[in-house]
Amino acid sequence: MGLTKTEKFTEQQNEIATIAKVLGHPARIAILDFLIKLDSCVCGDLVKDIGLAQPTISQHLKELKKVGIIKGKIEGTSVCYCIDQEKWKAITKTLNNFLNKNTTNTCC
Repeated sequence: MGLTKTEKFTEQQNEIATIAKVLGHPARIAILDFLIKLDSCVCGDLVKDIGLAQPTISQHLKELKKVGIIKGKIEGTSVCYCIDQEKWKAITKTLNNFLNKNTTNTCC
């Protein structure tokens, strides 16, 4: 497998690709949907709510946390997760700027 050569692309292109990659799994979208609907931190068992195995949920939470979309804090013996509002707004702005580019090309 070849190198991605990320240095050949702009910071914005790399950022959008990273966001798209982390959002590119339906389980992560389901987790985000769940957290958004709750509008609070989840300290309970996401396995029950999402319906996936614990290791699977943990891996997806790790990926979402790695890019900063969610944040977690330890409370007792559990970790509570919620949407990082600042990062969410930044991601929304980045994706909107990209998706709202003028595409008036009529070649096809």
